[in-house]
Amino acid sequence: MKRSRLFCLPLLLLVSLAVSAGQASAFKLERVAVGLGVPWAMVFVDADTLLFTERGGRLGRLELGSGEVEYLAGVPEVFAEGQGGLLDVVLAPDFSRSAKLYFTYSKSVGGKGATTLASARLEGSRLLDWQDLIVTRSRSNTTRHFGSRIAFDDKGHVYFGIGDRGVRDNGQDLRTHAGSVLRLHLDGSVPQDNPFVGHDDVLPEIWSYGHRNPQGLVYDRGTQRLWLIEHGPRGGDEINLVLPGRNYGWPVVSHGKEYWGPVAVGEATSKPGMEDPLKVYIPSIAPGSLLRYSGKAFPEWQGDLFAGALVLRHLNRVVLNGDGKVVGEERLLEDLNERIRALSESPEGWLYLSTDSGKIYRLRPG
Repeated sequence: MKRSRLFCLPLLLLVSLAVSAGQASAFKLERVAVGLGVPWAMVFVDADTLLFTERGGRLGRLELGSGEVEYLAGVPEVFAEGQGGLLDVVLAPDFSRSAKLYFTYSKSVGGKGATTLASARLEGSRLLDWQDLIVTRSRSNTTRHFGSRIAFDDKGHVYFGIGDRGVRDNGQDLRTHAGSVLRLHLDGSVPQDNPFVGHDDVLPEIWSYGHRNPQGLVYDRGTQRLWLIEHGPRGGDEINLVLPGRNYGWPVVSHGKEYWGPVAVGEATSKPGMEDPLKVYIPSIAPGSLLRYSGKAFPEWQGDLFAGALVLRHLNRVVLNGDGKVVGEERLLEDLNERIRALSESPEGWLYLSTDSGKIYRLRPG
């Protein structure tokens, strides 16, 4: 267990005026932590305490008032190779009673990484009762495309996404969990109303498939919509509305190009029987997260989606209308020039973001 005092009083870095859809939003960008690993996910335990994962395998706790960072005990060994490691962390729906957290991480199975959903109980400065709820059938010879973000609906289900693990054909192979979004009960058991339960040639945990590498997932309880953002190849990142049993096309359909040349990936950009994305990014922004803003600090952002961009290095705001259609986009913090990895909304409605350079920032009203 390691403690390090950052004494990082909020540093005012930028005051920016962002204008979109005819409304102005003044905000301040403040740096609240530096010197971390790669903070892959963040979640608020309370208004003053932020938990974060580092892909290398550590779970940290940042006290926002003092700037103190403490690394917690009880995290198992992770397969921290390539894009694998300790990935998402979220509070259980009953966290106030159970103190339970949910994680995704890459676990070594025979020397190869498999995306795994786990839970544990937070007690003081350690995790207790760590339990792997499902070690997915997603191993491959690569260290790419593990996913993986977690979301809960309001009916006792947990969802999480897994990338194709660098093997394109996995996107259409329902005998593997790779390239899919999975849906489980909170204890890891399979809901009997999952779309492929009873199909002998399909894994019953699969909720949707044909995904390349989903790294953002959020459930909107008001509309009961499950939103996903995923990496395309060279071009063709997608925002999708995830529906049960649907095929999202990868690698048969794609808006991207091959990395080795200007050649289209797949057969077409659209095909009957496969779901079209609601938004496509060309060129790729390389999305690292997804958040639906619900706070009061920025009322003009309520209901919008936010994604961190890794390659194009900005905070991406997507404006939705009441029907869930994309009607606008705004790119914030381009001058920051940081790979923005994780997003979290504080109880005050401020936006927190982490970067691959080991920093955590926040946006609050100016």
